Formats: sequence, C-alpha cells, structure tokens
Amino acid sequence: MPFSRPHQFRLLLSRLRAPRHFIQVLAGPRQSGKTTLATQAMKALEMTSHYASADEPSLKDRAWVEAQWGIVRIRSSAGRRRSTLLVLDEVQKIPGWSEVVKRLWDEDSRARRPVKVLLLGSSPLMMQSGLTESLAGRFELIPVPHWSFAEMREAFGWDLNRFLYFGGYPGAATLVRHQKRWRRYIIDSLIETALSRDILLLTRVDKPALLRQLFQLGCDFSGQILSYNKMLGQLQDAGNTTTLAHYLKLLAGAGLIAGISKFRNRAVRRRGSSPKLQVLNTALMTATSSLGFAAARKDRELWGRLVESAVGAHLLNSVTGTSTEIFYWRERGLEVDFVIRRGKTVVALEVKSGRRPTARRGLEAFSLAFKPTRKLLVGADGIPLEEFLSTPLARFLA
Repeated sequence: MPFSRPHQFRLLLSRLRAPRHFIQVLAGPRQSGKTTLATQAMKALEMTSHYASADEPSLKDRAWVEAQWGIVRIRSSAGRRRSTLLVLDEVQKIPGWSEVVKRLWDEDSRARRPVKVLLLGSSPLMMQSGLTESLAGRFELIPVPHWSFAEMREAFGWDLNRFLYFGGYPGAATLVRHQKRWRRYIIDSLIETALSRDILLLTRVDKPALLRQLFQLGCDFSGQILSYNKMLGQLQDAGNTTTLAHYLKLLAGAGLIAGISKFRNRAVRRRGSSPKLQVLNTALMTATSSLGFAAARKDRELWGRLVESAVGAHLLNSVTGTSTEIFYWRERGLEVDFVIRRGKTVVALEVKSGRRPTARRGLEAFSLAFKPTRKLLVGADGIPLEEFLSTPLARFLA
C-alpha cells in the first residue's frame, strides 16, 4: 500500500469502523497524504463510499455539499440502512461549509441514518475555525503533519542528507534528480498554491505582498530569533507588529512557517516575546534559495541552519494536535534551541550544528534557572541527528 502513513491510517480506520458518533476530520498541509489516506480507507472498509472534492472553490457552494450528501443518503437507503461513507475534500473552501454540514449531520442523527462523514482540509487553521464555531461536540480531529525523516526513508530510501535538503514532500520525491523541476514543483504547486488558495482566497489579508515577504523572510531566517520590529525593517511593504503576528499565524496554519515563542514562567510575557522563525518543512528553505544540493552541502552556514531547522520542524510536526508545547529560551546572550513542555515535564534541547559554540553554557544556565526534567544534546557527541529524527518524540519525554 504505497504512500500510507501507518499510524494515521490505523487511527482513521478504527474510527470509521466504530459506531457513528462523530464526524472525522483529517487536517494538514498540502502533500501530507490526506487524500491518499482517505482513498486507502475507502478501499479497506466494507461499506459504500462516495468521494468529492471542492478544490475548485469558484464552482462550489452550499448546494454542492447538499448534493454530495444526498448521494450517500440514497445509497444508504438502497443498501437497507447499511453504513455509507461520505468523504469531502478541501471542504473549507466552501463559504459557510460548517453550518450546512452541521444541519445535515443533525438531520441524519435524528433520522438515525447510518451516514458516516470524513472531512479533509489543507488549511488546518481555516478548518479549526469552522469546526469550533459550528461543529463543537460533533467531530474528532486527526492531524496529518508533514512527512518525517523515518517516513521518507522507508518510502523512498532517503538518507539523512537528502532529507535535510529535499524535506518531507512525498509527491516531489521522484523529481529530486532533476533539481530545477523539483524546485519549480515546490514553488509553483505547493508554496504558491498554499499562499494563494489556502490563505489569500479564504482569509481577509489586507497586505498580500507583506504576507509573501514574511514567508520568504521565514525561509531565509529559519532557526533565528527576530523581533517583529526587526522583521519590519527587513520587509518592504509597510505594516505593524500586530499584522505580522497575525500573518505568521496564517502561515503556520497553512503548514509553511511558524513562530516559536520564548519560554517563560508567565504566559502573558511569552505571547509578547520575539518569535523564533521556523519552517515546517526544510524544502521551503532550499527551494527558495539559489543553491543546489551539492553547493548547499559545502555551505557550512546554510547546512547548519538546515540541521537546526530539521530538528525544529520535527518537533513542531510531532506535537501537532497534542498538548505538548515547543519554545526557545534566550537570556543575556545564552540560548537553548528548543524547550519542550508536556504537563510538568520540561525538556531542554540543544542542537550541535557547529554554528554556536556556547551551546553547553546555554543548557547549564537554563538548568539553573528552571531545573528541567531532562537535557538533550542532538548532534556531535550527543544523540546522533539521524537517530533523533527517526525516534518518536514521546520516547524523549517519558
């Protein structure tokens, strides 16, 4: 079964086989395998299924949702009330989708129709908005983050260096021997589509040029801490810090760039901290740069940033949909790359990439101030990078 993601697939299958209680939702960035997971689940289930995609938003409206729903209702009746499955892809692109889904789901619940529903969305932020506003108490979310190193290695036989440069986009894996084609595919089919269709088309963005510039800034400075005022100094389009913070949230919701907050004891101060920019897939850094794979390997500065960004992306993708939080820490010139917190467990993690010689001093200072549960050093004489990226994060938090 090619391109399957075993954990998500087993979870999805078990939920769809269970009695009809909740709408199931697969949410994650483009090229994370949502449609493939849904297709494989449809083949594995012994029930009638119907798949429809709203990926052309100008041609779809609420009536389209009702029409697709009507198809599975008819099939359910014809099957003597056997369960039927409706799969709606890119549903967040339909204005008012959550209200019509709520109405139809409630109608089926009252009539005891055995219609099961699976929703797919490539903009988790937009999906979450509709789910919490209209479908509270009616859905279960299955996050589908970017592909990990372990998954790319198993599916395509990639080694660590190839993963660091080409990232975790399975659909682009066959193009890596033709780097110009690979770069154009990442930029045109993934980045541009995410910006124009997953953000700009679905959300009010008063300064689209500023959003695009912020995305590029996140790629250029991934792994670095920048205040919002410094960001404004780097950007050509006028804006303010509130606008930048909002746009950074939109980029994170589309699976592109995130802003990691500073670790402090007080949550109010964390929200006001300068963010650490972090790509969620290292392919975003390399596809938008001018260096090919061989040249990037020789650039120690860039390769060190790729190593740190790969660890950061691994952490953020691993905690998607969980209560675990990722921070950074910096005081008086001393820094810890990442701080992981789950409940009362706090883990300080430093990446030894050769870019900063004060790594151990930062861990020592953090330990004195916060007494973490565990300290981790990744790379060099610590945990080998390949081992860390291949290991589920939960094992380091046990």
